Amino acid sequence: MFYFTKTPFWLKMLYPDCLWDYKKNSNGKKIYLSFDDGPHPEATPFVLEQLKKFNAKASFFCIGKNVIAEAAIYKRILMEGHKVGNHSFDHLNGWKTDSKVYLENIEKARRLIDSDLFRPPYGRATAFQIRNLKVKLRYKIVMWDVLSGDFDPVVDGQIAAERVIRNSKSGSIVVFHDSAKAFPVLKTALPAVLAYFSDNGYSFEKII
Repeated sequence: MFYFTKTPFWLKMLYPDCLWDYKKNSNGKKIYLSFDDGPHPEATPFVLEQLKKFNAKASFFCIGKNVIAEAAIYKRILMEGHKVGNHSFDHLNGWKTDSKVYLENIEKARRLIDSDLFRPPYGRATAFQIRNLKVKLRYKIVMWDVLSGDFDPVVDGQIAAERVIRNSKSGSIVVFHDSAKAFPVLKTALPAVLAYFSDNGYSFEKII
């Protein structure tokens, strides 16, 4: 499984209309944690409890069908002061989906997820899709600076935590997943990341 833990500068330049990090305008020591694919009945409550322990805020890019299935958890995310974003209704890959179908799927999720933020599932969307998301739907398209790899079957919690700690700087947008697949890794990695950066004077902020 190939992916970049640290997003290279040239990839950010290929998609300049997307938000990759806050490094140019981040005041102070701030990390922007984000969680994709929820809400999940076990993983999301765990994440919320860990964030509360460190007085941390984060951003949750939610799948529409999961919002329906876990409405109470979605409401809790909002009530505890975190940000939500649209991650499509069915977690569609933009590279493999007709653009009309793709955009309609995002609109379907939008009826459930009141947010101006969108993150493409897998980070994959065509230039046409991105343009329509920005211009017609008025979304801020959020990518990432650091990918924890918590979805990777060969990565354990310690490795994921070390990757995030080693590659994150002030202003970094970091991706975890509040999903069944990632939960075994997340249980170890997230507390370690929160503790490390808190001990080193960082705060955790939601994406705006």
